[in-house]
Amino acid sequence: MSTIANWLGAGCLVAGALLGLAAAIGVLRFPDALSRMHAATKPQVLGVLLLLLGIALRLRSPSDLGMILLVAVFQLATAPVAAQMIGRAAYRSGRLDRSLLDADELAERGSGDGSARPA
Repeated sequence: MSTIANWLGAGCLVAGALLGLAAAIGVLRFPDALSRMHAATKPQVLGVLLLLLGIALRLRSPSDLGMILLVAVFQLATAPVAAQMIGRAAYRSGRLDRSLLDADELAERGSGDGSARPA
C-alpha cells in the first residue's frame, strides 16, 4: 500500500509541476490582462493543490496533513480574490480590449469603478 501511495504522490507532484509550468508560460505568452489572469489562477491553483496532494501522500503524518490542509484552504481563498483585483485594476486602467468581452457588467453599472449609479 505504501508503494502505491508513493507512486500516486509522485504522479501528483509531476502533474502539479507541469500545471505550474503551463501557468507560467501562459502568463508570459498571453496577450492581454484577462487572459493572463486566467492563466495565473486556474492551472496554478490546480497545480498547487496537486502538489499538496502529492506531498500529503508522501508524508502522511497528522501534523503535516493539517498544515497542508491549511495551505490548500488559504490558496483557494486568496487566488480568486487576487484574480478579481487584477481584473478590476486592468479594467479601470483601460489595459484590456473591451471588444473581446462578451458582457461588460461594470459598464452597465455605471462608471466602471465598482460604484453603482444612483437610481
